[in-house]
Amino acid sequence: MDSPFMNRFAEYAAEKGIATARFEFPYMAQRRHGGSKRPPPRVDGLMVEFNEIINAALSEVRGPILIGGKSMGGRVAAMLGSQNELDERVAGIVCLGYPLHPQGKPDQLRLEPLTANRLPLLIVQGDRDPFGTQAEFDSLSLPGTIDLVWAENGNHDLAPTGRSPATWQGNLSLAAQATRSFAETVLTDRK
Repeated sequence: MDSPFMNRFAEYAAEKGIATARFEFPYMAQRRHGGSKRPPPRVDGLMVEFNEIINAALSEVRGPILIGGKSMGGRVAAMLGSQNELDERVAGIVCLGYPLHPQGKPDQLRLEPLTANRLPLLIVQGDRDPFGTQAEFDSLSLPGTIDLVWAENGNHDLAPTGRSPATWQGNLSLAAQATRSFAETVLTDRK
């Protein structure tokens, strides 16, 4: 939750008037504090943990919120978007670097969280992300409720290669502005 990506995105989001609440799945916290790099637990357990965080956040705010996350967090948020139990104040989902498939396994698509989702969904993706490139997304037929924004020459953290005219700061700013625009649209549509 305090990786360089998350810290910088939260700063750029704040500049755009977006408040963020960050949390860390327990398995990630264990890794960070010297635990093993075991694979994540079953995603249904992560959904329960994420929903508890959402409910805690909703107890502290009035009105609608967006949920989302980076990579696995975005995938779990998208999965929650298909659940009837999700609080109705959740207005939309933001995925920063959606893991369309495991790295190096493009035949193992993770489409159901996107196609079964009931809420507006924004994906900000690096166009060369090894978990789902622009070409791979372009080959899919996704629901009209999904907006895709491409970070130029970006990888899974939206960072471009050193030879690119794009910058990581520019791509993070793009992600924050896209989130701001998405929030304005989603919240206007709710009125």
